[in-house]
Amino acid sequence: MHLQSLTPSSSHYYFIKPISHFPTPTSRSFRIQCAYRYDPITYPNAVGPSRADWQSSCAILSSQSQLLSQDDPSSPASDHLVSSVNGHNSTIENLNLVPITNLSDSTALKPQPKPLTITDLAPAPMHGSNLRVAYQGVPGAYSEAAAGKAYPNCDAIPCDQFEVAFQSVELWIADRAVLPVENSLGGSIHRNYDLLLRHKLHIVGEVQLPVHHCLLALPGVRKEYLTRVISHPQALAQCEHTLTKLGLNVTREAVDDTAGAAEFVAINNLRDTAAIASARAAELYGLDILANGIQDDSGNVTRFVMLAREPIIPRTDRPFKTSIVFAHEKGTSVLFKVLSAFAFRNISLTKIESRPHRSHPIRVVDGADAGTAKHFEYLFYVDFEASMAEPRAQNALAEVQEFTSFLRVLGSYPMDMTPWSPSRED
Repeated sequence: MHLQSLTPSSSHYYFIKPISHFPTPTSRSFRIQCAYRYDPITYPNAVGPSRADWQSSCAILSSQSQLLSQDDPSSPASDHLVSSVNGHNSTIENLNLVPITNLSDSTALKPQPKPLTITDLAPAPMHGSNLRVAYQGVPGAYSEAAAGKAYPNCDAIPCDQFEVAFQSVELWIADRAVLPVENSLGGSIHRNYDLLLRHKLHIVGEVQLPVHHCLLALPGVRKEYLTRVISHPQALAQCEHTLTKLGLNVTREAVDDTAGAAEFVAINNLRDTAAIASARAAELYGLDILANGIQDDSGNVTRFVMLAREPIIPRTDRPFKTSIVFAHEKGTSVLFKVLSAFAFRNISLTKIESRPHRSHPIRVVDGADAGTAKHFEYLFYVDFEASMAEPRAQNALAEVQEFTSFLRVLGSYPMDMTPWSPSRED
């Protein structure tokens, strides 16, 4: 059975249809639905155009449907009329019928879920609070201290390798990564430069951390009892002269990181072995500090970069630094032209680093009379003091691109302008 009343002026119509899927199929229940109608057809028995008119019509249809239900003696409405629509009072003020746009669309009345965005998956808290920051090493490493300086109150996530730190950000396990790229004494950390090119993360900041080395051993151990000192290779090199001055006749053994050396001594209860690490590592692993500040040069600073999945928006209201990597195929004369693009615009370079081009390690040059020559191919990493928001930086890179076969901006980010002083015990 199908009853309907239409209002051509408001383009709505109402109909009654049986609901056969309710738990009591024997009771002939009916439901009223309202929908838009877009064809302007005039019907002779149409009701007035006002909302009250079509709500009244709907209520009348509801009453008629209840009368029809009296045909079934088992129906609850057989002994009296129920003036309700879908279980609600059918007075005009309480109907509040909701029109739907398409009767064939069963989900039209249901609220649709909001599409997920990147911020829904891993929102980035402000000011480093609860930010997940990956670093290489174990708790007590200098990289952990750099992560805390870059993002105060962050959740530091230790990683056993640099590669794992990169992957943790790419896989949304961490929000940021803080990794060293150069040291004032040991030079560049080439592994991380290679990983910057291999992965698609962006440099979003930098932080410089003074390095303060300590000689650590188990409680009660004296320096003259030591036969071995373990630490990271750069830490051993940075403390070579001081260890000699201390009169230690010890062998030097390299391990993955400084804090890992302290942990190794503590876990294995090595009373003949000392570790070179930070004072925080001594606190964490219950070691004594036998000698403080044993680095050969007090100006020992490590530069770390902060990595993220998305770049930041460059600005011009504070000093910015931009890092790029490029390759060329026509010899050193092209390198001169590339560097001239920055010099012509008075852009200062803070670093230039060459790395072997792994995809094309050797370039063969054929000479008509001189025979064949082989040259190594290189990638060049350059840092310069300018923001990508500045026209001079944009124009410089546009000119660089004319002379290079490959150019990539690793990041444009704020410079670390915090005051620096020689390494000392806090």
